[in-house]
Amino acid sequence: IMVEYLVSVTTSTAPQAGSFSSVGVTLIGTEGVSPEVILGSGDSPLTPGSTCACILKTEILLGTVVLIQLRKQRVPNFPDLDWHCQEVCVETPSGEKCCFPCNKWIQSTDGAIELCSELVSTLSSETLPILRDHRARELQAKQKIYRWRTLHEGVPRCIDMTSLEALVPNLRYTRQSPSTNLHYLRGFAERAESWGSFQELERLFNLNHKDNTIARYVKSHWQEDSFFGYQFINGCNPFMIRQCRHLPPNLAVTNEMLCPFLPEGSSLEQEMEHGTVFLADYEVLEGVPANRLNGRQQYLATPLCLLHCDQQGELKPIAIQLQQHPGPQNPVFLPSDSAPDWLLAKAWVRSADFHCHQLISHFLRTHVVGEVCCIATLRQLPEIHPLYQVLMPHVSTTLQINIQARASLLAPGGVFDKSSACGLEGVSALLRRATERLCYSALCLPEDLQERGIDKLPHNYFALDGLRVWGAIKRFVQGLVELYYPSDAAVQQDSELQNWIREIFVEGFLGRAESGLPQSFQEREELTQFLTMVIFSCSALHAAVNFSQLDFDLWMPNCPASMCRPPPSVKGAVTMDDFLSWLPDVNATCSILITLSLLSQPARDYIPLGEYPKERLFREGAPCRLMDALRKELQELRQQIEERNASLELPYPYLSPDRIENSVAI
Repeated sequence: IMVEYLVSVTTSTAPQAGSFSSVGVTLIGTEGVSPEVILGSGDSPLTPGSTCACILKTEILLGTVVLIQLRKQRVPNFPDLDWHCQEVCVETPSGEKCCFPCNKWIQSTDGAIELCSELVSTLSSETLPILRDHRARELQAKQKIYRWRTLHEGVPRCIDMTSLEALVPNLRYTRQSPSTNLHYLRGFAERAESWGSFQELERLFNLNHKDNTIARYVKSHWQEDSFFGYQFINGCNPFMIRQCRHLPPNLAVTNEMLCPFLPEGSSLEQEMEHGTVFLADYEVLEGVPANRLNGRQQYLATPLCLLHCDQQGELKPIAIQLQQHPGPQNPVFLPSDSAPDWLLAKAWVRSADFHCHQLISHFLRTHVVGEVCCIATLRQLPEIHPLYQVLMPHVSTTLQINIQARASLLAPGGVFDKSSACGLEGVSALLRRATERLCYSALCLPEDLQERGIDKLPHNYFALDGLRVWGAIKRFVQGLVELYYPSDAAVQQDSELQNWIREIFVEGFLGRAESGLPQSFQEREELTQFLTMVIFSCSALHAAVNFSQLDFDLWMPNCPASMCRPPPSVKGAVTMDDFLSWLPDVNATCSILITLSLLSQPARDYIPLGEYPKERLFREGAPCRLMDALRKELQELRQQIEERNASLELPYPYLSPDRIENSVAI
């Protein structure tokens, strides 16, 4: 007597989800394995949104069906199109129904893939040996596909793929960007010369700013000390300043020198004691080789910029030293110097900030951190693991975008090679030096703000909004951690989780114990903090440092990507007429602005923070209630930010939850 199982295979609804192929289905139960049955052939093709069903007959009862094996088979004389399977459902002879979620692309070259009926589970909660073996097989297969590669010594390792063709379809995506008008930026490639006048720059700006009110504000206020200081907390790169309680020995300033710029009757020592003095130190650029552009040597400086928060809550620069080592040819520039001297000194700081922003705050702290965590997740966490389900919506896109970046922006002939003072050799050196200095606490926003002493600075909207978003993410993550790990012991006993964090420590942080990154997890709170950091870095932090770029850089003198002449060694030798001769050439300027225009555009189809695919973990129950609470909190924050920004002359919109993309996808 044959035993009958009803098997149905559903193809996803996306227009290109279907395939000419057929699919072989095998049921794996606790008591046996079925023969393979073929679906999707004849009159029931695998068309988008369709469900193909058939009766599978076996000679024995299979027990509890715990795995479904799928094998996509090419049909002769037809293209071998990838197939996107939504799910497979089984009805047993007793009438019991069970669904096996898939939600992934399947290729003929994949061989046999297995779907698990469990929603999510940790290894320690897995009781069936057959399912424990399934987890191990999945990880062994993925570790052969996703391998680590050393691109630069001393820099976090990356995926061992050099083209998107090597990336499986499930990790590729098509970004539907709004049409970016680059018409008024293209066509300057042949102008390998300095800008002739500010009027030329204004002409370029006027045809490119469109309705960008922030960019217009930047152009109107870029020479003001208060706006220069504002950018250290609310600009593209809010990570360079820290409270200064003691002057560094290599900054050649004195109390007498700075008294005119401090409150009457006060002194530098008193202001430092009060916590109103801050320092931006670009020492990380020391020794980074500068590029040659248009056949001319370019220059990098390593400024130390001292700032003071005045009684009106405005942060203003009070001293700038352009090189790390004091001496007679390295003067300290002051607000009382001539206007051209002081403006040029600030321009050198902004140019140094451009490189630290692009390669450290942006690329290293969001793109690279996301890629490291993505690779480790693919290699060490099976898809059924709850943390795989939590993290992948935030990290999966980093592989594609970083492969593309290494093949274009960071490649020979790319924008850094052709348009930035920090060429390819400089990129490698700066990333290496930044990695040496990268510590875990700096990646955790509350600790970083507090450690740098800027958490209570007036008008610090990045900090205010960032802490609220961080808190919302952390409460969501904490709920999930407590749901799947009932105790600290459960965290300690999850060998898949421990392998995951160990791999991130070794491959991403290069085994640097001084980084402070966890090498293992002992407590639920440790795990909650780390997961919050990853999600925040790949969503909110990336939104803050990426989507603000064009606003602050469209008026190029505010943030020059290169300087064509060396830093001044004396005061009084600069006039406004020759100020432009330090700034990037025309073609380099427009190349940078084209890139920033593309990077700063949110996609039409982007997924905002708080939205997750309706798969597995988020189908129903407690995880969905946690997600609902997160969305509600983010909605309330969006409304508060909107109300605040309405009263600001210069709004800060970058951490409004509706502006935060769920992942690093650009």
